[in-house]
Amino acid sequence: MSKPIVAVVGRPNVGKSTLVNRLAERRDAIVHESRGVTRDRSYHKTDWNGREFVLVDTGGIESIHSKDTFAPRIREQALLACEEADVIVFVVDGMVGVTDEDEEVARVVRRSKKPSFLVVNKMDDPSNETAVWDFYQLGVGEPRPLSAGHGHGTGDLLDDVVNALPPEVEEPDEPEDTIAVAIIGRPNVGKSSLTNRLVGHDRSIVSDVAGTTRDAVDVVVERGDARFRLVDTAGMRKKSQVHEDVEYYSMVRGLMAMDEADVCLLVVDSSVGVTEQDQKLANMAIERGCALVLCLNKWDLVTDDRRREEVENSFARRMAHMSWVPLVRMSALTGRSCLRVLDAAQRAAEARASRVQTSKLNAILDEIRATGHTITKGNRRLKLNYATQPSVCPPVFAFFCNAPDLVDDNFERFVENRLRERIALEGTPIRLKFRRKD
Repeated sequence: MSKPIVAVVGRPNVGKSTLVNRLAERRDAIVHESRGVTRDRSYHKTDWNGREFVLVDTGGIESIHSKDTFAPRIREQALLACEEADVIVFVVDGMVGVTDEDEEVARVVRRSKKPSFLVVNKMDDPSNETAVWDFYQLGVGEPRPLSAGHGHGTGDLLDDVVNALPPEVEEPDEPEDTIAVAIIGRPNVGKSSLTNRLVGHDRSIVSDVAGTTRDAVDVVVERGDARFRLVDTAGMRKKSQVHEDVEYYSMVRGLMAMDEADVCLLVVDSSVGVTEQDQKLANMAIERGCALVLCLNKWDLVTDDRRREEVENSFARRMAHMSWVPLVRMSALTGRSCLRVLDAAQRAAEARASRVQTSKLNAILDEIRATGHTITKGNRRLKLNYATQPSVCPPVFAFFCNAPDLVDDNFERFVENRLRERIALEGTPIRLKFRRKD
């Protein structure tokens, strides 16, 4: 059985994400004074007094008459969170009082018939109990004053939330062979559409407005015997184009997802081709030791043969030094080849975790020496003696030689190419270390 779920709901800008960060004792949820920062529902594991549960941070539920482009979809995500939750924490703003939007959220909470707690946030003076009286009219129980910013009242709230959770059932840990996959790319290239297609339902908000996803959103899917934990990240622009604080924090969340990933799926808009920013994102994934799969999304929109050739040429030009990266031509909208993406990710993850026998490595080294290709400088000549693989994820190959300082980038690429010709390393970066024999 999965961990119990506690959904934190309310209208926009009442401090839901601040409360989630306070209860989870970390800063996973993006917090900003702007309205509507949280859009997708995001999940945060936490525990209290030894009881583990999952906090769900939702977008602010606005009136059905709101003119905000994302309001209906944010509302839908929040309603889904209420449906799957075991306990609901309804947050209101004690500095503003009861609003029409609060009453609308209250109707949603009452219809759910789940255990719920009405939290009057931004009450920095906990002794001012009279300020919460107006919130009794919402009809969702006794309002409790709380300050998410200062932490007043959060301990008592957690005690009551844990007591309201369903009886604890022992849950097996996530299998060690679960493949962590970060879906990365520029804004509006189809990352959330790909996530929804792979999951099989609308897990993330999808829109043609750039910057829709702001928090990193994760979900687990299975294909055959393989299990994947997908993280849909916010689109990452060039630093010079990141003007909003919210977008900056979204980018940071994306980088954190890459740090924890086994494989990165780099989604590229086929109608545009591989751009300089795509190239930079690929380099960022490789620097972090992630396996990499390039997903040419919206391939169904590229119907002209000449244009298709231009797109593939952009890949060859921008990522010439990454010829080992597998390429999947797909369409998240139609579903074309989407499952091939998971197959490619699985192969890349297996290559990233693979270990090569020392005897095979040294047989390859013998072949390299037989070519006669080496480096000389003055009266010094590079001699490779033997090789071994000290670690994996990504694979690291150590070459012991007489003069490591002679090794340059060209020779490293030569050795890497010979290794990739003989070893199944598609999709994974490798590290080469040249060490003195003694």
